Amino acid sequence: MARPRNQRARRDALIQATYDAGHRHGLRSLSLTDVAAQAGLTRGAILYYYEDLDALLVEAHAAGIERFCDARDARIAELDDPSAQLSAAIEGGLPSGPDDALMSLLYEFDVLAGKSALHDELVQKLYLRQLDTYRRIVRAGRESGTFAPRLDDDRLAMTFVALEDAYGLHIVGGNALMTVATASAAMREVAADLGCPSVVAEVAAD
Repeated sequence: MARPRNQRARRDALIQATYDAGHRHGLRSLSLTDVAAQAGLTRGAILYYYEDLDALLVEAHAAGIERFCDARDARIAELDDPSAQLSAAIEGGLPSGPDDALMSLLYEFDVLAGKSALHDELVQKLYLRQLDTYRRIVRAGRESGTFAPRLDDDRLAMTFVALEDAYGLHIVGGNALMTVATASAAMREVAADLGCPSVVAEVAAD
């Protein structure tokens, strides 16, 4: 029987269901049955598209990197000023809030790093993309004279990624003391203190 023409749309829907189910149940206990229930399908229907849960998770993670890393890099590429680029990187690297299912799942992969070769590979791939984004911005700022960092490019990139991940984890974890605005402001303050000032984000009035 021929596969339906909307195969891409169905796969996208299954990936979103994986994010939502992972956010609800946690990646450690996630099963194909959980994803099927979230998608309103049978377990067998998912196996029509994916060999097993690992195959689905690999594609979900790849799609997550595309949505998180590729979209952020595309936005940065539209900007010429390194300060504006750093601002866009900070804004694009933080979760939208506690209910950000995609970011929640990506952080879950971090927690599972070391548990399997698959999780190690996926986590390292995302980390390298994050490092590369910040490294390129810092290098451009240093070369243009916009930045005067006290750390080398690699150390600065590691610092920004560490802050991004730490604050982001608190946000998706539901820590009421850590908001997106608080995290963004803190990252900007650290960046400025390290010699890499960013454009201050406008805060909408209540």
